[in-house]
Amino acid sequence: MDIRLGNGFDVHAFGPGDHVTLCGVDVPHSHGLVGHSDADVAMHTVTDAIYGALAKGDIGQHFPPSDPQWKGAESAIFLRHAVDLASKMGFQITNIDCTLICEFPKIGPHADAMRKRMARIMGLDEARISVKATTSEKLGFTGRGEGIACIATAALVKP
Repeated sequence: MDIRLGNGFDVHAFGPGDHVTLCGVDVPHSHGLVGHSDADVAMHTVTDAIYGALAKGDIGQHFPPSDPQWKGAESAIFLRHAVDLASKMGFQITNIDCTLICEFPKIGPHADAMRKRMARIMGLDEARISVKATTSEKLGFTGRGEGIACIATAALVKP
């Protein structure tokens, strides 16, 4: 049996807007997130965790931010690509653990919807997706309310 773990990390700064998109869910907020695509920091992080487990680079190698076709793109495209690549390589994704790091918006009220959305995109049971949050105790750029960071781990198995 081939068991692999991959880690992902991403950050996006706050900018103009009235919501942030996290795990494919639009969360009302006083700011948006800045990025070339829809700036879904959580989905980008999970995508990178899967690529990492597969030793297939990172999201920027597969979907370069310099390529105008990805401007404003829905991050589900990137995640689906990573999931499909894992399948083509003979791997099953056994679980995802995703932690958003921010002072606001509050993630708890939206975590179930985020898990459901990620599970649908990935074709996994909801029980295999964890979405949670923590603060940075008002330290650093997340603590100052300048943006959101995210870390994720993906576990893959090839029988």
